[in-house]
Amino acid sequence: MASIKDVAAEAGVSVATVSRALNGHPSVSPAARARVLAAVEALGYRPNAVARSLRTHQTRTLGLVISDVLNPYFAELARSVEEEARALGYSVIIGNADERPDLQDHHVATLLDRRIDGLLVSPTDGGSPGMLDAVRAGTPMVFVDRWLPGVDVPVVRSDGRAAVRDLVTHLHALGHRRLAIIAGPAATTTGRERVDAFREALGAHGLPLPGAYIGQGDFQADSGRRVTEGFLALPEPPEVVFAADNLMALGALDAIRARGLRVPDDIALAAFDDIRWFVHTDPPITAIAQPTGELGRAAVRALVDRIEGRPGASVTLPAQLVPRRSCGEPDPAQSPSPVRRSTP
Repeated sequence: MASIKDVAAEAGVSVATVSRALNGHPSVSPAARARVLAAVEALGYRPNAVARSLRTHQTRTLGLVISDVLNPYFAELARSVEEEARALGYSVIIGNADERPDLQDHHVATLLDRRIDGLLVSPTDGGSPGMLDAVRAGTPMVFVDRWLPGVDVPVVRSDGRAAVRDLVTHLHALGHRRLAIIAGPAATTTGRERVDAFREALGAHGLPLPGAYIGQGDFQADSGRRVTEGFLALPEPPEVVFAADNLMALGALDAIRARGLRVPDDIALAAFDDIRWFVHTDPPITAIAQPTGELGRAAVRALVDRIEGRPGASVTLPAQLVPRRSCGEPDPAQSPSPVRRSTP
């Protein structure tokens, strides 16, 4: 493997000049820089990242701690984060908190030990002591998807409230009046926000949200199945089940089919967080789609701004209702019916 001395000899310059050229120092002439880069290419030289980090106090590495790597939403988010970071010259190390605060702390501590330059976090269960300590220590950080109220960290997320209003308006227009929700964990901001938005949207249409129509889930399929079984056992079951994330929606679909019921003939189903295979279910599932790729890219840009001394701003992007046929919608091929977005 070629060394920096080999590059210097090949380019006909000093080792110091090679180092300055590779670090973009303005004192190196264009001609010398060109010779150094040509020598690097010819010899296949790769700078020692550890040695460089000791000189620059940067590792060009970001940490990403997500709530559940098995959730398709977070898998897509992680992919967009990695792609944008690579485009900006950074690498990413990913930690899966599995919705557990202790695992979140473990990953935060491990990433900080590896001298990452900044952290992207989707906080689980209202946060964790180690993560909050990292915030207080001044670690460059950005929250993505979820956030912690009162913690001074930029947040990159979608506007779930507006999209839930659109969904309820859509369901009301289809004639549905008994609407139930499978809620996410109350300790998470997204869990609370989606229930509050659902209740407010129902109220705007003069519809109640009885306690029996609120089921507590945990963003996992098993909880969606359990809650839906409870809804179906009620003396007056709901006409629509709205699952506050995609995995709980799949669990709800399992429970409905296990009863021998049909969607939407017997009960309608809608979901927050669209996933690619919702179009392949029978019928295709109506869902709220977040701009997942852009959320990941915007989060990386905000974090890199903070790392490089620029103010990193919070970003809120619109989510979009995607009507399909799981709530009794007409076949779009026969009778298209576009949904108008409500104003926030």
